[in-house]
Amino acid sequence: MSKPPLPPEAVEMLRRPNPAVMATLRADGTPVSTPTWYLWEDDGRVLINFDEGRVRLQHLRRDPRLSLTVMDSADWYTHVTLIGRVTELRPDDGLKDIDRIAQHYTGARYPDRVRARFSVWMEVERWHGWGALKDSAQPG
Repeated sequence: MSKPPLPPEAVEMLRRPNPAVMATLRADGTPVSTPTWYLWEDDGRVLINFDEGRVRLQHLRRDPRLSLTVMDSADWYTHVTLIGRVTELRPDDGLKDIDRIAQHYTGARYPDRVRARFSVWMEVERWHGWGALKDSAQPG
């Protein structure tokens, strides 16, 4: 696996609203994965947002390690997996962060305004790409 920074073509793909699957760890160490929206930030971190009742938010509070696999919506064989940890977790006051993410994916504000939400920023420690974004650390 490679270490950041990611090459420009991988960052370009990550900036698009592509499908993604994140994995967290349960208390017993079992991985659990789920689809999610994300937003690639200019500082190279990844923003993910959670409803206050999501179990995966509890997972990250207990163990900040996670992975995010982002698939190019035009060619799912081409994907980038980011491995890292949460470096910031805070309430999403005014739902500003989920609105940024929803705008990115749907072009509109996030519709559910009832429950509190939390924002987490993932710092990428390692990554690997496949398909058109196969990184040089992968065997031929």
